[in-house]
Amino acid sequence: MIEAFLSSPFFGLTLTCGAWCAGLWVQKKTGLILCNPLLVSTVLIILLLVSLKIPYESYALGGDLLVLMQTPVTVMLALNVYQQRRLLGEYFLPVVAGCLAGSLASIASVLLLSWLMGLDGVITASLLPKSVTTAIAIAISESRGGIPGLTVTAVLIAGVTGAMFAPLFARLFHITDPVAEGTAIGACSHGLGTAKAMEIGKIQAAMSSIAICVCGIITSVLALFM
Repeated sequence: MIEAFLSSPFFGLTLTCGAWCAGLWVQKKTGLILCNPLLVSTVLIILLLVSLKIPYESYALGGDLLVLMQTPVTVMLALNVYQQRRLLGEYFLPVVAGCLAGSLASIASVLLLSWLMGLDGVITASLLPKSVTTAIAIAISESRGGIPGLTVTAVLIAGVTGAMFAPLFARLFHITDPVAEGTAIGACSHGLGTAKAMEIGKIQAAMSSIAICVCGIITSVLALFM
């Protein structure tokens, strides 16, 4: 019976949902920055698979179903932009300028570090879209011959880092404008950062969602010339 469960999609789905709930519980109990739900759930899943010697392929049967939901979820971001069209119209130029600056800084940092470390073109192409949401990042990476798995890892690291340290950097640099804070979070840490922005405030969450879409478009266009 256990073998049948492990070889079914329900195993990956159950483990992912259970680990995520555990991550949320740990974050609420500890309140620590490092106890980000995604980071905790990822560690729990890896530890369980390794300790019980469960093949990744068994987990992927259900885990990949969640990956399939990324594209429609990304498309649904357009609904949030539409709902916040009045706010976007009011701050259109600052938001576009901020997203352009964020996208250029992200791409430039990857190109510079790849050059300094002597990384080949495949690795560079995989890391280039690290600051946009996963579905868009994978499409950009594959179009340039990158490795999707490495791209996903880079996106997760950027997202978790942004979600963990965004409030700290906002205080450190005395960023009090909710529009600026939300735009910065969305521009550098996409969906994971937006989840954190939702905890901070409604305006931050709205601007972060808008920044995800705008940065995705800008990065897709800039990648054509890299």
